[in-house]
Amino acid sequence: MFLWIPALQEQVKKTQLKSPKQRLRIASEQLGNSKIETSLAIINDLEYIAHNHPQYHWIIIDILTTFVRKNAPYMPQREVTSNLSTKVRVDIQAALTVIARRDANKDPENEQLDLSFTDMRGANLNGANLEQTNLYQANLADANLIKANLAGAILSAANLEGANLYLANLEGAILSVANLKRANLSGANLHCASLYLARLHGAILNDAILDGANLRETQFSQ
Repeated sequence: MFLWIPALQEQVKKTQLKSPKQRLRIASEQLGNSKIETSLAIINDLEYIAHNHPQYHWIIIDILTTFVRKNAPYMPQREVTSNLSTKVRVDIQAALTVIARRDANKDPENEQLDLSFTDMRGANLNGANLEQTNLYQANLADANLIKANLAGAILSAANLEGANLYLANLEGAILSVANLKRANLSGANLHCASLYLARLHGAILNDAILDGANLRETQFSQ
């Protein structure tokens, strides 16, 4: 699932001897406050619990989204410029992978994934299920969002510059004031999406579905 090393295997074995409730408590206390290897073991165990104990599904997803928001917070542009790395930390990517491939049928009604104000530059979210997710002002520059489900997602003021959204589902998504410069939107479904004041300079829109989209004051060229 993730990178397996002897120390990680040993950590998982020790953790899995405890009850699900004990393991969730450990996760809440240690995730993000330990070495990356320990965080990876915890994330791996959380996915295992979610699969085998569905009553804890949303608690686990909430733990993981909170972990991402806390440990990969949005950075102002001036800080991003001085920190040009677009490689997501390995434990952040691991958490995002679990979130992206969760069984969304177990998500409770009237709940929403919250990944707003996060720095996910260069993240691999290929095929991710992020329907209705709050991604307000998230930095997804250069992210892999090929075939991702972002239907109804809140992407207002998000940075998607250079992101690969090939065949992504953005139906009804809110992309107001979003930065989509150089994004690959080939074949993307933008039916009824709001692109009000969005910037699409240099974006690739081959075969993109734009019927019903709000293109008021959308910027396509400099």
